[in-house]
Amino acid sequence: MIRFLVIRFLLPLGLLFLVRALLRNIFTSVRSYTSAQTRAPQAPPVSAGGELKKDPVCGTYVSTTASVTRIVNGNTIHFCSAQCRDKYRVA
Repeated sequence: MIRFLVIRFLLPLGLLFLVRALLRNIFTSVRSYTSAQTRAPQAPPVSAGGELKKDPVCGTYVSTTASVTRIVNGNTIHFCSAQCRDKYRVA
């Protein structure tokens, strides 16, 4: 009776839980790997204080300590991001 119970019910149930745990582990690691690759790049840490300058491309005010800079005609221009710096055109 106990042997029948173990062979017919408990062994398949244990195998089912084992396969389920393995599949869950595989899919969780694949999901975290793909989400880590599609995540947006992190912004650089911003230090407190400093003078604010206006980004000439998007109009955002950005701290001089955290800005991305470009020197044009001897003047330093401050940008909020590398994308705005790359979009900037010299007149």
